[in-house]
Amino acid sequence: MAEILPVDQPERHLDALARALESGTLTQVRQVLGALQPAEIAHLLESLPPSQRLLVWGMVAREEQAEVLLQVGDEVRAGLLETMDNEHIVSALEGLDVDDVADLLAELPDTVTRQVLAGMDKQDRERLEAVLSYAEDTAGGLMNTDTVTVRADVDLDVVLRYLRMRGGIPPQTDSLFVVERYGQYQGTLPLVTILARDPNQLVSQVMDTDIEGIPALTPAAQVAILFEARDLISAPVVDEEGRLLGRITVDDVVDVIREEGEHELFSMAGLPEEEDLFAPVIPSTRRRAIWLGVNLLTAFIASWVISLFEGTLERVVALAVLMPIVASMGGIAGGQTLTLVIRGLALGQVGKTNARTLFTKEMAVGALNGLIWALFVATLSALWFHNLQIGAIIAVAMVINLVCAAVAGVSIPILMRSLGVDPAIAGGVLLTTVTDVVGYLSFLGLATLFLL
Repeated sequence: MAEILPVDQPERHLDALARALESGTLTQVRQVLGALQPAEIAHLLESLPPSQRLLVWGMVAREEQAEVLLQVGDEVRAGLLETMDNEHIVSALEGLDVDDVADLLAELPDTVTRQVLAGMDKQDRERLEAVLSYAEDTAGGLMNTDTVTVRADVDLDVVLRYLRMRGGIPPQTDSLFVVERYGQYQGTLPLVTILARDPNQLVSQVMDTDIEGIPALTPAAQVAILFEARDLISAPVVDEEGRLLGRITVDDVVDVIREEGEHELFSMAGLPEEEDLFAPVIPSTRRRAIWLGVNLLTAFIASWVISLFEGTLERVVALAVLMPIVASMGGIAGGQTLTLVIRGLALGQVGKTNARTLFTKEMAVGALNGLIWALFVATLSALWFHNLQIGAIIAVAMVINLVCAAVAGVSIPILMRSLGVDPAIAGGVLLTTVTDVVGYLSFLGLATLFLL
């Protein structure tokens, strides 16, 4: 998945590449690509139509192609992989970290997977198999097995000499992990401690035991919350028996946070995650048509409610002018509550113990906002149509709809979560249906009772 870059920087890169392509000189295109990082190349590829994308992809240096594949979206990656033969893919994966290889292998043919595994040494193969044994959206699927471990019964001088002998440490390493002889995780040894403390002190005397190992089956979203709450740069991943399996670093967590945000955004619009901006017309139409059909169904429900009051609308035309206001205000108010609750559920802030309190609070907010804006709209409507009854009716309807919107905004995501459904996928559609139906029903129903 492409990294987020400064807003103007991708545009400059895209303009430079466009000029190079228009010149027809492939050397200029290679020069543009050669000055960019893999994440920047990935962003460019996602910004190009398919024909230009494949042309530019063919000019990306082979040693950078695997890194670029890691950065692009799933749909774009699938299209690029189709242009590569098995040997090309295998050679491109050489040199990648084990966790990065694991991310790509799930999308590759079995023959390529076998070739990649066959080309690894025993240790790397075991590490890769360990990562692949866990789902992608768990701590085990996120982890990198490239860890540096030490024993608690050695002194810091021994640790320093061991690190010098290694000649380096893995990227994003801020701490070493302390394990006992059978691999049981015991604590962390920050690098700053190794440098700043007396080299004759034992690891057991200075190690940090406050950072608990993250169980391998922990959902990725929960891992992100742990990193945020504890300000972690890296954290150990352990199995059910507490044995160290690997580590998760903050760069992996940033990816999780971005993916969660994109998931919420795309789901609420009824779009698949990471849809290719330049995907073919027919597949894009098919994917979006389903969601449009769902929305059309809810629109027919609202229209049916309006049709029940056809006679009222014919006799009091002002109602047709004002009724969208009631539905719209309910939709906005409910959307605010829905967004708040979905976020709370994602962060683990909403549960059985506080749902009732949140429900009461949001109802109060809806009622108070309803009263405030009902008075404003009632006054404006009464002056507009010279009819106090219409002003009073729209005021009462607005209060009713905003309170119902608050109830729906809290109830819908909690109910959907209890049924195992992602609230972001259909919560907005259900909420809109509720606010439209309640808004039209209350406004037109009250008008029928008091104006006819």
